[in-house]
Amino acid sequence: GAGACPIIGKSVGLLFEKSSTRTRVSFEVGIYQLGGQPVTMNIKDIQLGRGETVADTAQTLSRFLSAIAIRTHEHSRIVEFAGLASIPVINALTDDHHPCQALADLLTIREQKGRLKGIKTAYIGDGNNVANSLIEAAALTDMELSLACPEGYEPDAAILEESRKMAGAGISVFNDPAKAVEGADVIYTDVWVSMGQEDEADERLKAFKGYEVNAGILSKAKKDAIVMHCLPAYRGKEISAEVIDGPQSVVFDQAENRLHAQKALLEFLLT
Repeated sequence: GAGACPIIGKSVGLLFEKSSTRTRVSFEVGIYQLGGQPVTMNIKDIQLGRGETVADTAQTLSRFLSAIAIRTHEHSRIVEFAGLASIPVINALTDDHHPCQALADLLTIREQKGRLKGIKTAYIGDGNNVANSLIEAAALTDMELSLACPEGYEPDAAILEESRKMAGAGISVFNDPAKAVEGADVIYTDVWVSMGQEDEADERLKAFKGYEVNAGILSKAKKDAIVMHCLPAYRGKEISAEVIDGPQSVVFDQAENRLHAQKALLEFLLT
């Protein structure tokens, strides 16, 4: 019945410009489980990749689909698309934001710790799209967040400023991972070299030396701290094998929660 399949008869577009494992599969499976039809498109395969305007694409796809999730490089592209489409547009990742990941992260922390308010999360590594969305999520949920990033790799200053105005709890940025993880309930890290940054790899690996989440870093957090990583992970770089494959790691629960969080989002938008 419609209770089990709340979006039965609806088609949801998935438009990808960047490669994806978890985002694509979790959206496709989630749409199907809710009774809908996923329509996956690569930008290279549609006319948008051959010069059709965003305006024409957004308006055309709005006539066929009930919603669309887009994974692209420039955040401005998704904003432009959303402004022109007449259906809900979901950010499935841009270079600046990863809100679906943040929803899954909040769900994971809530599941593991029973609450969000007053929980201290320490994010160690690159102030990237995942960090930006985590900052916004912390501000909205009164979660305490401390970030440790090398100089020059801090999160977006405007997002930080805006979120600090909203935040009930503290959001702090350090250059020292040991400081950031003191008393943390959650330790979170992500890759040092994101898609499209391959030419900066050597420079980044030098800058992030000392930022690996390993047993030493873990020992500075609370004894019952959990370890999170949005994956893909590179063992021996941003996180040690001992930690990511150890008993405090919840990375696969976190990955699974992409499915549940996105299903909730789709049901919220489409019913």
